[in-house]
Amino acid sequence: MKARVAELNPAPPQEEQAPKQTIVEATPVAVGDDDFQEQVIDWPLPVLVDFWAEWCGPCRMVAPVLDKLAAEYAGQIRIAKVDVDQNPGLSAHFGIQSIPTLMVVKDRSIVFSQPGALPEPSLRSLVDQVIALDVPAEGTQQTPA
Repeated sequence: MKARVAELNPAPPQEEQAPKQTIVEATPVAVGDDDFQEQVIDWPLPVLVDFWAEWCGPCRMVAPVLDKLAAEYAGQIRIAKVDVDQNPGLSAHFGIQSIPTLMVVKDRSIVFSQPGALPEPSLRSLVDQVIALDVPAEGTQQTPA
């Protein structure tokens, strides 16, 4: 069975769709090859993705911090976890070579990607910056204020 791989920045479907309701989640969600497009790329909020594995010590160290941030920033950002052992298609597609790797997707664009465990103050700062970040739609230019 071929794994479904995410598509970044494609034009959204043109047919009329009911507006998505934002789900407020206070814990990280597990996502995989089959639902990454819907649960991360197409999600209406920014998504901080943690590529991790059960056997990874640094991954286990960052997990409680991500749990804490998911609760504190519920409704503003989604925290998603991708187990690289269970989802090799995503790992290959995004070139994940070491774990943990943190990636942020906002408005269908990757706005941050970095391997390695970040300390809590750095993660908190990253989340604050991502929430404040205005990503222009593809094909438009931002004009300075």
